[in-house]
This record gives sequence, C-alpha cells and structure tokens, in this order.
Amino acid sequence: MAALKAVATPSAIRLTGCFSDRRYPGEPRFPRLAMIGMVETRVERNGKTEQERRYYLSSAKLDAKTFAHAVRAHWGIENRLHWVLDVVFHDDLARLRTAHEPQNMAIVKHMAMNIVRNPKDKHSLKVRRKLANLNGHYLENLIRQKSTLT
Repeated sequence: MAALKAVATPSAIRLTGCFSDRRYPGEPRFPRLAMIGMVETRVERNGKTEQERRYYLSSAKLDAKTFAHAVRAHWGIENRLHWVLDVVFHDDLARLRTAHEPQNMAIVKHMAMNIVRNPKDKHSLKVRRKLANLNGHYLENLIRQKSTLT
C-alpha cells in the first residue's frame, strides 16, 4: 500500500495513495457508501479551547449545507432522546453492564417512553411516569391508550 499523502485544496484536504487491492476476511464492506463527511468543532470552556472531529458515512452524496443540516438533525434527535432517558428514567444511574442487560433494558425504557409520550394531557413526562407508578388506573389507561387520563 502506498503511503498517505495529504494534498491541500482550497475547500478540503484530499488524501491520495490510501487505496489498496488487499482484502482480509471479515473486513467491513460499504457497497452503497457515497461519501465520508467530517465535522470539526471547537468549543471554548473556562478559557480552554477543545477541538473534536467526528466522521460520518453516508449513502447519499450531499453538499456541505445539506450535510451540516443532516448532522444537526441527527444530534437534535440524539440529544432529545438521551435527555428524556436521563431525566425521566434516570438512565445515567443504571448499572447494567453485563451480557444482554443494557440492550434489554434499553428496549423496555424506549417502550415505556413511547407509552408515556403518547397522551395529550397537561402533565410532563416525569409526572406521567410518577402517576403511572402511583395510580394503577392511570397506568392502565396509559397502556391501553385511552384518552380519559386524569
């Protein structure tokens, strides 16, 4: 394999010489890969600048503006989901670390989150979860998706 060489262009850095015909058993394949995108962030906290790079694989070739919108949308969904799991279900306090426990509990929490999100009443997600714990009638109405929640 040829050595990597970075070639600077006005809009990006292009790597040349990084392709090889060598293959190995079990190597990942990306038959519909259209692009690899990179987002570089710089954040200043307490007078210290932190820099981070994240790479994304995409099956669609996107221009920079569309790619940036897709990344923001992805992180918006991720942040919304994890915030609910942490605040409503105290996910950060869970100590499930072995075998299938984390995956199984994640499925149960996602199901519960969808059930708790469904009603169109005045209560917050946290209050709905607590009401379901304290009131069997409220829990039954949540599960059965009845609209007569109090």
